[in-house]
Amino acid sequence: MALAMLLTGNLTSQAGGILTNTNQSISFLRNPARDGAIGIDGVYSNPAGVIFLGDGFHLAFNWQYAYQTRTITSTNELFKLGFKNNGLDTKTFEGVAKAPFIPSLQGAYNKGDWSFQFNFSVPGGGGKCEFDQGIGSFETVVGAIAQRFMGVSAALNQKLSPLGASVPTVTGYDVDGYMKGQQYYFGLQVGAARKINEHISVYGGLRLLYGTASYEARLNNIRVMNGNEGITLPQYFEGVTMGLVDAGNKVMENIGRVNFGIQQYKNAYMAAGMSEEQAMQQPEIQTLVAQGKQLETAGKELEATGEQLAASAEKLAPYANGMNLKSDQTGWGVAPILGVDYKTKHFNLAAKYEFKTRMRMKNNSDLKEASVVSATNKYVNGTSVPEDSPALLALGAQWSVTDGFRINVGYHHFYDTDAHWYEHSEKKLDGGTNEYLAGAELDITKRLQVSGGAQITRYQLTDAYMNDMSFVVNSWSFGLGVGYQITDNVKVNAAYFQTNYTNYDMNTPEQNMESLGLHIPAGKNSFTRTNKVFGLGVEVKI
Repeated sequence: MALAMLLTGNLTSQAGGILTNTNQSISFLRNPARDGAIGIDGVYSNPAGVIFLGDGFHLAFNWQYAYQTRTITSTNELFKLGFKNNGLDTKTFEGVAKAPFIPSLQGAYNKGDWSFQFNFSVPGGGGKCEFDQGIGSFETVVGAIAQRFMGVSAALNQKLSPLGASVPTVTGYDVDGYMKGQQYYFGLQVGAARKINEHISVYGGLRLLYGTASYEARLNNIRVMNGNEGITLPQYFEGVTMGLVDAGNKVMENIGRVNFGIQQYKNAYMAAGMSEEQAMQQPEIQTLVAQGKQLETAGKELEATGEQLAASAEKLAPYANGMNLKSDQTGWGVAPILGVDYKTKHFNLAAKYEFKTRMRMKNNSDLKEASVVSATNKYVNGTSVPEDSPALLALGAQWSVTDGFRINVGYHHFYDTDAHWYEHSEKKLDGGTNEYLAGAELDITKRLQVSGGAQITRYQLTDAYMNDMSFVVNSWSFGLGVGYQITDNVKVNAAYFQTNYTNYDMNTPEQNMESLGLHIPAGKNSFTRTNKVFGLGVEVKI
């Protein structure tokens, strides 16, 4: 029904904007305020500062495991009709997103005043998410079908009962929902930094972003319930048709009896000497004539009702046996990246600007044409869906309080409203995303480091933007970890990173699906998430 891939946004966005992952290293997990730090992870976070690492080849490999849940608590009176919902109007839908292997690779070759760099990462997506019960906007459509047929059946049975006929009674619905999405945005970044003097360096580069995604959604075993007994929509329409046919036959039988009675009375009165006109005015015949007219009217109403139900059955026919959607998407884009770094003995200041990446994800789908359910139209075969990665401004600073203790701060701004997303959903936001970061690193010994930090992410959300198909919520994150210098040229990092989310509560407006004759009453949604990440990495200098 209302197919909607919750995962059109970032599947496992541990840190960053709506469509962007900024955690591209274990150093970030240890302390997310890396925008003003100097290290090989700076190939992503502070590329201009990498030149200050010194001559040689620098390489880092990072592996992350992420586990995330997405929870939607939906309230709608239609849920009371659900066979499995125990008469409750509130239902919780939970999706689990796992990304067991999120890799990134940073490399730089420094020689003199130049640093040539490359970075391979997953700056968007990075896993799959499954909702084994679907989501609320799936189920409310099925509930609206049941609600409509409850009224249809009750009205018909009131009319048909005096005729000794009936149609199936509807007391609720049952349905099996499922949704899964998988999304990876692979980024290959190349660029070069140049040292202007001993304090200032600049960087210019390009990132190629290649996106691949697959989505699957199902609504199976749609049934209207009569108590504990469920029947499919085709079976329901068949039962209604049989009831109407039975009623129509009884109407015709009764009309025949009425006409026979009229004829018998008329013959008797005419045999007694009355004219046909006089006979037809007799009370017994007039009563039967009135009954005949009522039966004819009832017959016409049954015929009209049958035509209306046939039209409804035709409209619902594509969904009567449920819905299965599968779509694979691919797309790519390129964006420039600029950076600058200013270094003194105790302070390092840096800035980076990533331009917007224009992305168009093309559908290879089993949905061949637009549907009356508009949410599915994002996945029509052969169409291209805009999924730009927004521009990003990152500012950072590091203060070396002593030789073994450093404090970091940072700021990110994502220009979300300047991107282009499906049906211009970006215009429904009140502005771009802001992030505030801080952390510190301490050298326990010459070889052992510990660090920790935090990040606050604030989206400018609106009720118009939020829905159970794609949502984000404000959060704060913390990370902590260790680095150990095994040899002068090899260092290992380990870290844990967790994001704590707020709840976003909203009222959902009523919906009238006029083409299907369905009404979904207003309700409520509450959104939240959980996220935990573990990472290991190694850095090598040659």
